[in-house]
Amino acid sequence: MKDNGSLKSDASPFHAGEKEAQIKMGVAEQMEKFGRQVIRPFMPDQHQAFFAQLPVLFAGYVDQHGWPWATMITGHPGFLKSPDPAHLDVNAMPASLDPLHASLNVGQKLGLLGIELHSRRRNRLNATISAVNGEGFQLSVDQSFGNCPQYIRTRNFDFIREPGEPSEKQSREDLAVLDEEAIRLIGEADTFFVSSYADTGEQAASSG
Repeated sequence: MKDNGSLKSDASPFHAGEKEAQIKMGVAEQMEKFGRQVIRPFMPDQHQAFFAQLPVLFAGYVDQHGWPWATMITGHPGFLKSPDPAHLDVNAMPASLDPLHASLNVGQKLGLLGIELHSRRRNRLNATISAVNGEGFQLSVDQSFGNCPQYIRTRNFDFIREPGEPSEKQSREDLAVLDEEAIRLIGEADTFFVSSYADTGEQAASSG
């Protein structure tokens, strides 16, 4: 395994909660061996090329109040660029009403999911924001690995308006509990994204 300094070669790729779940399932030894083989502290060439051709990036993160969020960032293919295996440049910003817009700070941890919707191929990236400007931000890679395509529905993707262009109907409603409309919407959806995180002493998030 190549080591670029963001993950020590003798460190486990799993946090304590993941290890506990693996122990309960009786697969701790197998998963530790497998994880060390496939979870890398850098992006291999195929992952760099994969993200560069995507029109959408799904992100999970934890806000300053400890709440996990799931969201997405869009752009024409090429808005994601990897200048080297340790970094990913995101040349786009979340919508202004998106909570992530106010959380784009250096040091913020993000769990990222790239999906090629027509082929169901997907890759995961755990990263830390290392730079922010008015047009986008840069990520430093913590972990890069592939995911299985289970539960992903194949579909084509097209823009109904230019990425970053605000919608006339753009709005945001914060709910303390799910109302009937939210329950109906979730019940009719064939795809659903959630974000979760483990409290390991560092602010981190995982999207799935």
